[in-house]
Amino acid sequence: MCVNSASLNLMAKPMQSISSCLYSIIIFTFISGFVHSITLQSDIEALRSLKQAIDPISIPRFSFLHSWNFHVDPCQSSGGNFLGILCSFPPDNTRSRITSLDLDAGGYDGFLTSAIGNLTELTTINLSKNRFRGPIPDTISNLKMLTRLSLSENFFTGGLPTRISTLKMLQIVDVSYNNLSGLIPAAISGIRSLTQLRMSNNGFTGRIPNLNGLWQLNTLELSSNQLFGYLPQLPTSLRTLSLSHNILSGGVSTLRQLKRLQVLDLSQNRFSGFIDQAILNLPEVNHINVSVNRFTSIAVIKISGGGSQLRVLDGHSNNLRGHLPVNLVTYANLTAINLGHNQFSGQIPPDYGRKLGQSWRSLFLDYNFLVGSLPTQFNLLAVRIRGSLAKNCLSCPRNILLCSGGQRSASECVGQNHGSR
Repeated sequence: MCVNSASLNLMAKPMQSISSCLYSIIIFTFISGFVHSITLQSDIEALRSLKQAIDPISIPRFSFLHSWNFHVDPCQSSGGNFLGILCSFPPDNTRSRITSLDLDAGGYDGFLTSAIGNLTELTTINLSKNRFRGPIPDTISNLKMLTRLSLSENFFTGGLPTRISTLKMLQIVDVSYNNLSGLIPAAISGIRSLTQLRMSNNGFTGRIPNLNGLWQLNTLELSSNQLFGYLPQLPTSLRTLSLSHNILSGGVSTLRQLKRLQVLDLSQNRFSGFIDQAILNLPEVNHINVSVNRFTSIAVIKISGGGSQLRVLDGHSNNLRGHLPVNLVTYANLTAINLGHNQFSGQIPPDYGRKLGQSWRSLFLDYNFLVGSLPTQFNLLAVRIRGSLAKNCLSCPRNILLCSGGQRSASECVGQNHGSR
């Protein structure tokens, strides 16, 4: 990578015991090696092609591309230390190579040309938060050293390059917030080094392929696409799984195997059946959103001590039935609950009231068929909690903020008074 005086000092830290004179000689040797190294001509030509594909009006004045002309060696400009480009300087004075292209949030408007594939020493491409459009060139597959591909928040179209799976050193792929479409290639599961795969907010269709082979993957974000079908096999290394706003269906019991999961978002799909108690009790999960699906039941077992990390549970807008799960009060870290817009009936458990004055800060139970009087703590005006009890069949005093919005009509509540548990 390009080295300035600060980074040279970092490189020399292990050698601080050497005399200052010898230290200066070493620094001078490094610098002189950089000065005499010349960038490989094919890298210069590729960079020239990339610049020509960008609207010059959109190139910021502070960027290297604004000041660089085609007759200057890019790795010699300012000693190889300029915004957006990093170079490698071989110690034997052979040709320097461009190793990083970082144009993050620069406001660039243009296309990514096939010439990108000629920068074969690139380890990082970061074009996030710009206005690049058109397809992602297939020549990306030439970049065998690439570890990070970040193209998020642009206007790229088409599908993923067909041979992206040949990039065996890739660790991060982020193409979220574009206009990409087509299938997620099954071959992507062959990139064993992947740790993060972010493809949210595009137009990808079809089924999610089997990703079980990505044994290092900790982040999978596929939200806001048009994916359908059942859940595939997923790597047990996952910590974040976001599949919201798709057309996925079937059960979710296979998720119980994801013992490292911390964040789970399945909202806005067509999942059905029951929410397995093993999912709520995953040892590290702290945020679960299964809202706006077709689940009919939720299993909540009693937890003792600090056995759960769960802080947020959002299950609103399903078809959950029966009594409210009283065992939620045993989840010591739980602070926010949303079980509104379901089919719950019976009374609100008295233990819910006791949690209001302790750890619960948000409780939405609106649009159910709950009956009876409120637990005493709900009637205390001093209680400050976000939430709603509206549109139930409760005896809900109007001076209680949680009761704002009124209750269901008597005709809607006929047959719902099943009493307490």
